[in-house]
Amino acid sequence: MSVQWKSAAQALACASAAAAIAMAPIAMKAQAPGAGPQAPGGGRGGGGGIAAQLFTIFDADKDGSVTAAEIKTAFDAWYDAADTGKSGSITQDQLSTPLNAALGQPAAAAPGAPGAGGRGGGGAGRGATEFVAGAPTPGLNDACGGRSQQPTVACPSDVEQMMAILPTTAPAKPAKARRILIFSRIPSAGYQHSSIPLAAKAVEELGKKTGAWTSDTSWDPAVFTADNLKKYDAIFLSSTTGCFLDKAGDKAATDARRAAFVEFVRSGKGVAGIHATGDSYHSPCPNDESAGGRGGFGRGNANGAGGTLASVILRWAWQLNDRKLQTNDLTLTKADMDGVAAGWYKELDPAGTGKVAQSAFMNGIVPVATLDNKYVGTPGRDQGRGSWPEWDNMIGGWFKFHWLDPQHIVVKIDDKTSPLTKMFNGKDYDVYDETYTFSINSFSRENVHVLTSINYDKMSFVDRLKESNPRPDHDFGLSWIRRDGQGRMFYMALGHDERIYALEPMMEHLLAGVQYALGDLKADDTPNTKK
Repeated sequence: MSVQWKSAAQALACASAAAAIAMAPIAMKAQAPGAGPQAPGGGRGGGGGIAAQLFTIFDADKDGSVTAAEIKTAFDAWYDAADTGKSGSITQDQLSTPLNAALGQPAAAAPGAPGAGGRGGGGAGRGATEFVAGAPTPGLNDACGGRSQQPTVACPSDVEQMMAILPTTAPAKPAKARRILIFSRIPSAGYQHSSIPLAAKAVEELGKKTGAWTSDTSWDPAVFTADNLKKYDAIFLSSTTGCFLDKAGDKAATDARRAAFVEFVRSGKGVAGIHATGDSYHSPCPNDESAGGRGGFGRGNANGAGGTLASVILRWAWQLNDRKLQTNDLTLTKADMDGVAAGWYKELDPAGTGKVAQSAFMNGIVPVATLDNKYVGTPGRDQGRGSWPEWDNMIGGWFKFHWLDPQHIVVKIDDKTSPLTKMFNGKDYDVYDETYTFSINSFSRENVHVLTSINYDKMSFVDRLKESNPRPDHDFGLSWIRRDGQGRMFYMALGHDERIYALEPMMEHLLAGVQYALGDLKADDTPNTKK
């Protein structure tokens, strides 16, 4: 059984009518998912009328509906046309040819290699534009918060809800007066999260309310000098996407900032980070263009719409047969195609009526056959490499893929005895957020001590299907700690949406994590290799 928490909004309401409000899910502030998938129209994956094309292909008897047998017949024809050598298996490239013929679209050359692309590096400095700390970014026009024209100021209503639930007592008594540097680069070196100033405010106020630390907040990476860092005991990083320390065109300044940061931690001090801090330094940076690269995460396909649909079919085959995922098997057999055809029909006709009318098909096929992180992920082993090895090793993992907010996740407590998880009482809990996963080439339990993780066993088939370049171990840490030299690191992947900061147990977890980074809260931080 998982725990459901009250949000701060409910807590405020309870202050005036405590008996009137019952325990409710934490998603009270979350927007509900869209009313239902619409027929795809353009863009990546299944766009540009592919739903209508697939209906025409599958509706062989032209009776205005589709059956399981009709879908299987189409899949059989595609497979037979692709397996010209009768080898018993086919590649995505081979399958794309009959798919393009069926869809009436020739293969179109895509920029770059198949599987390249994605969001890109979001390099620091944003080209030739001079960096001005705290300045607004053109085009970010939210009413308030980090994506507004006052990006360093959190929305007042979010601050109010957060303040209402902040703990007033720290889990450990500080060994001495502590001082923290709270930092995020604004304008960001990548995607700029609306919650950045709220996370910064939360850490500032946690220190004030509990007396556990004082803090200074900066938005300028120039503060990362050896001399300036001497006055701090820990650094808190609020969603520092991209190459957040780097100065474009100045390798010497970049190297000095990086060295000061690493030495600060390894000399016996600490660092704590939240959410998009894990989206840092896995892509090329301005001063080292040959480093990094995400490899294998993009959505483009050089074989056109047929190639994209072939990727969808292979990703389905991986989800239906875990052995294929484990072995990185990029081929499809006749049995694989039969399994995917049956799986598609099951999703289209969950009630088992035997037929799917055109109107139902047009909506139902979108999440089934669209290559998009809302629906179906990209197959293939993650080939990502970090662009700053010392950082990548220290933080414990770099971002690979995220489920879209508000994705429902059941969080598992991996270390039920740690003082950093005491607030969860050893029980799984439900959460709704943009939930990160990390590259198989970075996150490993052999490197970090995992506190919480995604309970993959409680995730639905369709939600598992969304993951691109899926991890073969299905291991998704959400918070962990790590010893680095004489210093300490705490990371928490949740925190994309402001609703997270209105949940008391999450703020208690953050408080404990920062106290661990400071060295005041003692905890077992040896890698816990058993999942």
